[in-house]
Amino acid sequence: MSLRERIAELEAELERAEARTAEEVERFRVSMLGRNGAITHLFDAFRQVGAEEKRELGQRLNRLKRDAQARLEKLRGGLDRTPQVRNDRGDPTRPAATGRLGGLHPITLVRQRIVDIFSGIGFSVSQGPEIEDDHHNFSALNFPPDHPARDMQDTFFVADAKDLSLRTHTSSVQVRVMESSKPPIRTVSPGRVYRNEAISARAHAMFHQVEGLYVDKDVSFAELKGTLDHFVRTLFGPDMRIRLRPSYFPFTEPSAEVDMNCTLCGGDGCAVCKHSGWVEIMGCGLVDPTVLANCGIDPKIHTGFAFGMGVERIAQLLYRVPDLRLYWENDLRFLRQFADGPFRS
Repeated sequence: MSLRERIAELEAELERAEARTAEEVERFRVSMLGRNGAITHLFDAFRQVGAEEKRELGQRLNRLKRDAQARLEKLRGGLDRTPQVRNDRGDPTRPAATGRLGGLHPITLVRQRIVDIFSGIGFSVSQGPEIEDDHHNFSALNFPPDHPARDMQDTFFVADAKDLSLRTHTSSVQVRVMESSKPPIRTVSPGRVYRNEAISARAHAMFHQVEGLYVDKDVSFAELKGTLDHFVRTLFGPDMRIRLRPSYFPFTEPSAEVDMNCTLCGGDGCAVCKHSGWVEIMGCGLVDPTVLANCGIDPKIHTGFAFGMGVERIAQLLYRVPDLRLYWENDLRFLRQFADGPFRS
């Protein structure tokens, strides 16, 4: 094909050129005027034209290039004049989002719910380190070095650090709060704790606690019972009942275990409640005067109460999951039941 015929072909192609999108306009520019475009190649071929044709073909080539540039601007202008429809809902033609969305872990959901209940009656939230020294984890809480109560909590000690261990309870956070604050103190301390225990359906070596502390003048055991009764009825329903049994903890005196109706069997008896109809949910008591003194609070002026619960145990009763190990197996078939987000009892 001669240069004259190729020029005529491109002139006709310019007349037919259309573009509806910016991508199509860009393709037109590249194909016609780009470094490897059709018009650029014609100028390269023009160098081989004889002298008798150079004047005529040169004028046609220059006119073709001007027409191509004008056509490009017209196509671009057509895009600018296209009305833009605003759609605040996004592109309705995009593919549907069919992928699964993640959600909070059930233990996290329950922990947040517990904290929300106590925050609603004036408790603040306090945090502390998971690696603790002996003073905050034991001594300040009335655990002398040779006290047999230390055997109640089999501890993970940090290698080559005699004074450090993984905390066995979040009571260590309460010690830090009492040392750095003045009464009245009302706080809850959520967090992970560690005990060297055999893993079973009812126990684990790592679990979560929420412990509460209230220190002020004339704090009574009746206030403690009323607070815990409010918590149980708010979380589990207005028909739930609690009972307190005498117990022993080094840092409270008197001390008690708190039981509630077993939600798994409705009080009829099952393996979780050991066929008693009641299940233990936490320990509590009035803060021992020695603990207050160890933290710089005068026990002659102030009293207080404390309580502590395992989040896994509360989750077990809320979701009626009989085996605590399910929470740590990362089985998506189990975890997807809680992926909706809102707390469900």
